[in-house]
Amino acid sequence: MNNNNPKTFDMASRFRGFMPVVVDVETAGFNAKKDALLEIAAVLLDIDDKGHLYRADTHSCHVEPFKGANLEAEALAFTGIDPFHPFRMAQPEKEALQGIFRPIRQWLRQHDCKRAILVGHNAPFDLGFINAAASRCDIKRNPFHPFSTFDTVTLGGIMYGQTVLARIGEAAGIEWDHEAAHSAVYDAEQTAELFCLMTNRWQDLSVLDDNSQTSDTEREQKSFF
Repeated sequence: MNNNNPKTFDMASRFRGFMPVVVDVETAGFNAKKDALLEIAAVLLDIDDKGHLYRADTHSCHVEPFKGANLEAEALAFTGIDPFHPFRMAQPEKEALQGIFRPIRQWLRQHDCKRAILVGHNAPFDLGFINAAASRCDIKRNPFHPFSTFDTVTLGGIMYGQTVLARIGEAAGIEWDHEAAHSAVYDAEQTAELFCLMTNRWQDLSVLDDNSQTSDTEREQKSFF
Protein backbone atom coordinates (compact mmCIF):
# COMPACT_ATOMS: atom_id res chain seq x y z
CA MET A 1 0.00 0.00 0.00
CA ASN A 2 1.50 3.32 -1.09
CA ASN A 3 1.68 6.20 1.33
CA ASN A 4 0.52 9.29 -0.55
CA ASN A 5 1.09 11.59 2.41
CA PRO A 6 4.74 12.69 2.41
CA LYS A 7 6.48 12.95 5.75
CA THR A 8 6.73 16.49 7.04
CA PHE A 9 9.62 17.84 9.10
CA ASP A 10 10.00 20.43 11.79
CA MET A 11 12.91 21.35 14.01
CA ALA A 12 11.24 20.38 17.27
CA SER A 13 10.53 16.80 16.17
CA ARG A 14 13.88 16.44 14.37
CA PHE A 15 15.90 16.97 17.56
CA ARG A 16 13.45 16.05 20.33
CA GLY A 17 12.59 19.64 21.15
CA PHE A 18 16.16 20.92 20.95
CA MET A 19 17.27 23.68 18.60
CA PRO A 20 20.82 23.35 17.21
CA VAL A 21 22.61 26.71 17.20
CA VAL A 22 26.12 26.89 15.77
CA VAL A 23 28.49 28.92 17.94
CA ASP A 24 32.10 30.00 17.72
CA VAL A 25 33.97 32.09 20.26
CA GLU A 26 37.36 33.74 20.08
CA THR A 27 39.15 34.08 23.39
CA ALA A 28 42.36 35.25 25.04
CA GLY A 29 43.25 31.78 26.29
CA PHE A 30 41.86 28.37 27.19
CA ASN A 31 40.58 28.96 30.72
CA ALA A 32 36.91 29.95 30.56
CA LYS A 33 36.91 31.32 34.11
CA LYS A 34 40.07 33.43 33.85
CA ASP A 35 40.67 34.28 30.19
CA ALA A 36 38.76 36.94 28.28
CA LEU A 37 35.92 36.17 25.90
CA LEU A 38 36.56 38.44 22.88
CA GLU A 39 34.16 37.45 20.08
CA ILE A 40 30.91 35.50 19.81
CA ALA A 41 29.06 34.38 16.70
CA ALA A 42 25.87 32.33 16.64
CA VAL A 43 24.32 30.90 13.47
CA LEU A 44 20.63 30.02 13.56
CA LEU A 45 19.50 27.08 11.44
CA ASP A 46 16.21 26.33 9.75
CA ILE A 47 14.72 23.20 8.20
CA ASP A 48 12.88 22.63 4.92
CA ASP A 49 10.03 20.26 4.11
CA LYS A 50 12.50 17.50 3.17
CA GLY A 51 14.18 17.61 6.56
CA HIS A 52 17.26 19.44 5.28
CA LEU A 53 18.94 21.98 7.53
CA TYR A 54 20.23 25.27 6.17
CA ARG A 55 21.78 28.46 7.50
CA ALA A 56 19.37 31.21 8.47
CA ASP A 57 20.66 34.25 10.40
CA THR A 58 24.05 35.00 11.93
CA HIS A 59 24.37 37.12 15.06
CA SER A 60 27.74 38.28 16.33
CA CYS A 61 29.51 40.81 18.50
CA HIS A 62 32.93 41.79 19.79
CA VAL A 63 33.27 41.59 23.55
CA GLU A 64 35.16 43.75 26.01
CA PRO A 65 37.46 41.77 28.34
CA PHE A 66 35.79 41.49 31.72
CA LYS A 67 37.41 43.23 34.66
CA GLY A 68 40.53 41.32 35.74
CA ALA A 69 40.47 39.05 32.68
CA ASN A 70 43.68 37.31 31.67
CA LEU A 71 44.99 38.02 28.16
CA GLU A 72 47.41 35.40 26.89
CA ALA A 73 49.83 36.89 24.36
CA GLU A 74 50.03 33.65 22.36
CA ALA A 75 46.24 33.46 22.03
CA LEU A 76 46.02 37.07 20.83
CA ALA A 77 48.81 36.48 18.32
CA PHE A 78 46.99 33.39 17.01
CA THR A 79 43.64 35.17 16.50
CA GLY A 80 45.11 38.54 15.54
CA ILE A 81 42.70 40.30 17.90
CA ASP A 82 43.64 43.55 19.63
CA PRO A 83 41.15 43.60 22.54
CA PHE A 84 41.48 47.35 22.99
CA HIS A 85 41.39 48.48 19.36
CA PRO A 86 38.98 51.44 19.16
CA PHE A 87 37.33 50.19 15.96
CA ARG A 88 36.32 46.83 17.44
CA MET A 89 33.12 48.45 18.75
CA ALA A 90 33.19 45.88 21.54
CA GLN A 91 30.34 45.55 24.02
CA PRO A 92 30.46 44.75 27.74
CA GLU A 93 30.13 41.02 28.35
CA LYS A 94 26.58 41.10 29.72
CA GLU A 95 25.30 43.31 26.90
CA ALA A 96 27.02 41.11 24.33
CA LEU A 97 25.53 37.89 25.70
CA GLN A 98 22.05 39.36 25.93
CA GLY A 99 22.33 40.48 22.31
CA ILE A 100 23.22 36.92 21.27
CA PHE A 101 20.71 35.17 23.53
CA ARG A 102 17.72 37.32 22.52
CA PRO A 103 17.36 36.10 18.90
CA ILE A 104 18.07 32.54 20.01
CA ARG A 105 15.13 32.67 22.44
CA GLN A 106 12.93 34.14 19.71
CA TRP A 107 13.99 31.31 17.36
CA LEU A 108 13.17 28.75 20.03
CA ARG A 109 9.65 30.13 20.39
CA GLN A 110 9.18 30.32 16.63
CA HIS A 111 10.09 26.65 16.21
CA ASP A 112 8.38 25.45 19.39
CA CYS A 113 11.66 24.15 20.83
CA LYS A 114 12.40 24.02 24.53
CA ARG A 115 16.18 24.50 24.60
CA ALA A 116 19.06 25.40 22.33
CA ILE A 117 21.88 22.89 21.95
CA LEU A 118 25.27 24.28 21.02
CA VAL A 119 26.88 23.04 17.81
CA GLY A 120 30.58 23.74 17.55
CA HIS A 121 34.00 22.51 16.57
CA ASN A 122 35.39 21.33 19.90
CA ALA A 123 31.99 22.38 21.18
CA PRO A 124 32.68 21.97 24.94
CA PHE A 125 35.27 24.75 24.64
CA ASP A 126 32.72 27.22 23.22
CA LEU A 127 30.01 26.14 25.65
CA GLY A 128 32.42 26.48 28.57
CA PHE A 129 33.13 30.13 27.72
CA ILE A 130 29.43 30.89 27.14
CA ASN A 131 28.46 29.33 30.47
CA ALA A 132 31.27 31.03 32.38
CA ALA A 133 30.38 34.43 30.94
CA ALA A 134 26.67 33.94 31.68
CA SER A 135 27.55 33.03 35.24
CA ARG A 136 29.80 36.09 35.66
CA CYS A 137 27.04 38.31 34.33
CA ASP A 138 24.36 36.66 36.49
CA ILE A 139 22.25 35.84 33.43
CA LYS A 140 19.60 33.38 34.58
CA ARG A 141 18.03 32.54 31.21
CA ASN A 142 20.90 30.97 29.33
CA PRO A 143 19.10 29.34 26.37
CA PHE A 144 21.71 26.61 25.90
CA HIS A 145 21.61 23.14 27.42
CA PRO A 146 24.18 23.30 30.22
CA PHE A 147 26.36 20.40 29.02
CA SER A 148 25.05 18.63 25.92
CA THR A 149 26.49 19.60 22.51
CA PHE A 150 26.80 18.52 18.90
CA ASP A 151 30.50 18.45 17.99
CA THR A 152 31.69 18.59 14.37
CA VAL A 153 35.03 17.10 15.45
CA THR A 154 33.25 13.82 16.11
CA LEU A 155 31.04 14.03 13.04
CA GLY A 156 33.98 14.93 10.80
CA GLY A 157 36.04 12.07 12.16
CA ILE A 158 33.24 9.60 11.49
CA MET A 159 32.29 10.83 8.02
CA TYR A 160 35.59 12.02 6.56
CA GLY A 161 38.37 10.68 8.78
CA GLN A 162 39.36 14.28 9.56
CA THR A 163 39.12 16.26 12.79
CA VAL A 164 40.62 19.65 11.87
CA LEU A 165 37.88 22.06 10.79
CA ALA A 166 39.60 23.21 7.59
CA ARG A 167 40.44 19.65 6.54
CA ILE A 168 36.90 18.45 7.14
CA GLY A 169 35.67 21.33 5.01
CA GLU A 170 38.08 20.47 2.22
CA ALA A 171 37.11 16.79 2.38
CA ALA A 172 33.44 17.77 2.18
CA GLY A 173 34.05 20.00 -0.82
CA ILE A 174 33.50 23.28 1.01
CA GLU A 175 35.78 26.14 0.02
CA TRP A 176 38.04 27.33 2.81
CA ASP A 177 39.68 30.74 3.20
CA HIS A 178 42.61 30.26 5.56
CA GLU A 179 43.12 34.00 5.86
CA ALA A 180 39.55 34.56 7.05
CA ALA A 181 39.69 31.71 9.57
CA HIS A 182 39.88 32.36 13.31
CA SER A 183 37.24 35.05 13.24
CA ALA A 184 34.12 34.02 15.12
CA VAL A 185 31.72 34.77 12.25
CA TYR A 186 33.71 32.94 9.57
CA ASP A 187 34.38 29.87 11.71
CA ALA A 188 30.77 29.70 12.93
CA GLU A 189 29.34 29.96 9.42
CA GLN A 190 31.75 27.38 8.02
CA THR A 191 30.97 25.05 10.94
CA ALA A 192 27.27 25.58 10.23
CA GLU A 193 27.75 24.65 6.57
CA LEU A 194 29.51 21.47 7.60
CA PHE A 195 26.96 20.53 10.23
CA CYS A 196 24.10 21.04 7.78
CA LEU A 197 25.88 19.08 5.05
CA MET A 198 26.66 16.12 7.31
CA THR A 199 23.21 16.09 8.92
CA ASN A 200 21.47 16.34 5.56
CA ARG A 201 23.48 13.46 4.11
CA TRP A 202 22.44 11.32 7.05
CA GLN A 203 18.84 12.45 6.59
CA ASP A 204 18.93 11.43 2.93
CA LEU A 205 20.31 8.01 3.84
CA SER A 206 17.52 7.58 6.41
CA VAL A 207 14.88 8.46 3.81
CA LEU A 208 16.39 5.98 1.34
CA ASP A 209 16.37 3.31 4.03
CA ASP A 210 12.73 4.08 4.89
CA ASN A 211 11.76 3.82 1.20
CA SER A 212 13.62 0.54 0.88
CA GLN A 213 11.81 -0.90 3.89
CA THR A 214 8.47 0.30 2.48
CA SER A 215 9.23 -1.38 -0.86
CA ASP A 216 10.08 -4.65 0.91
CA THR A 217 6.80 -4.47 2.83
CA GLU A 218 4.83 -3.82 -0.35
CA ARG A 219 6.45 -6.81 -2.06
CA GLU A 220 5.61 -9.05 0.89
CA GLN A 221 1.98 -7.87 0.89
CA LYS A 222 1.63 -8.46 -2.86
CA SER A 223 3.12 -11.95 -2.61
CA PHE A 224 0.80 -12.75 0.31
CA PHE A 225 -2.33 -11.78 -1.62
